[in-house]
Amino acid sequence: MASMELRTLEQFVAVAEELSVTRAALRLYAAQSTVSAGLRSLERELGTTLFVRTTRSMRLTPAGERALPEARATLAAAARLRDATSEDGEELRGRVRLGSFAALDVIDLPRLVADFRGEHPLVDLALVASATGSSGLLDDLRHGRIDLAFSGLADEDDPELASVPLLSFPFVALVAPTHRLARRRRVRLADLADEPWVDTLDGYGNRVLLDRTLRERSLRRRLVVQLGDLPSVPGFVAAGVGVAVVPDAVPTGECVRIAVADGPAPWQVSLHWRRDQPLGAAARTLVDVLVEAAGAASSSGG
Repeated sequence: MASMELRTLEQFVAVAEELSVTRAALRLYAAQSTVSAGLRSLERELGTTLFVRTTRSMRLTPAGERALPEARATLAAAARLRDATSEDGEELRGRVRLGSFAALDVIDLPRLVADFRGEHPLVDLALVASATGSSGLLDDLRHGRIDLAFSGLADEDDPELASVPLLSFPFVALVAPTHRLARRRRVRLADLADEPWVDTLDGYGNRVLLDRTLRERSLRRRLVVQLGDLPSVPGFVAAGVGVAVVPDAVPTGECVRIAVADGPAPWQVSLHWRRDQPLGAAARTLVDVLVEAAGAASSSGG
C-alpha cells in the first residue's frame, strides 16, 4: 500500500466517473494503454477487482464503489497538502480547466485569461466549451472533466455543486426592423407564439429557462433555426428568419429589442465547482479574479 501513487488514484477516479477508459484517457490527456496499466497496477496493489468489464461496458464492483470516495478524499487531501506547504510568495502551480460559453463573453474573458496566464505562468489554464451549453458544462463538472464552469442555470438545485453568482441579464424579445411588432415597447410571449423562432440549441441555459416558461404559459412555438452560440441569434432575426427571446447579453445589431412582460426571470450567470473536490490555490485564485471582474462589469453597466 505504501507504494500507491496518486497518479493511479487519479486514473481510477476518472475511469469510475466516465465508466470508459477511452473517455478517461482523453480527460487525463493520457494514452489509453497508460490508464489501463494504471488500473491493473492499482487492482494488484489492493488485491481486488475494481471494475466489471464487458466488451460493451464497465461498472464498478462493490469494492470499487467503496474505494471511490476514499480515492477522491485522498486526492483532495494531497491537493490541500500541496497548498498548505507552499511557501509564501511562491508562484502558483497546478492545472485549472474552466468550462466556458462558446463565443459569448459576458465578461472580458480573453483579457482576463491573458492577464492570469501572465501573472501565473506556471498554472496550466485550459478553457473548455460544450456543445450543449450550460447543461453540458455542468455535466462535465459533475464528472470531473473540468474544475470550474460558467452556467446560465443558476436556479438548478444541485447539492453536488457550489456556486457564486456573477452577472444577471433580463430577457428581451428580438424582431426584425420590418416586423409587425417592431414599434411595440412591450410584448407578451403569446404575441410571439405563432411566429417562426430562432434560438440556441437544446441544453443551453437561456433555452432551458425559456422553454420552461413557455410550458408554464401553455404556449408552443415553431423553431426554424437552432444555433450553437447565442451571439449568432440576432443576425438571423435581423434578416427576417424569425423572432427570438434571449438574455440581453449580446450585441443585437439591426434587431429591434422589445421588453417581455411575462418572460423568464433574468438569466443569471454563475460560476460552479464540485463540493466534494475542494478547489486548489490556483482555482481559488481564478475564482477571485472572475468574481472581481464580474463585479466591475456589473457596476459599470457592462
